[in-house]
Amino acid sequence: MKTIIARIREAAAKQADYARIRDEIASLSRAEALDLGICPGDADRIARTAVWG
Repeated sequence: MKTIIARIREAAAKQADYARIRDEIASLSRAEALDLGICPGDADRIARTAVWG
């Protein structure tokens, strides 16, 4: 069983990953996003799925 501290660290790491991914997607130019087949407005959803499934 994980300790509370390990759970907190894991949650913090996931939150940091989420923020990094979201920010990277949101900062793409419209042309870059379209080349990847995504919309920068979907950054939250894409990041959430990438981190938490």
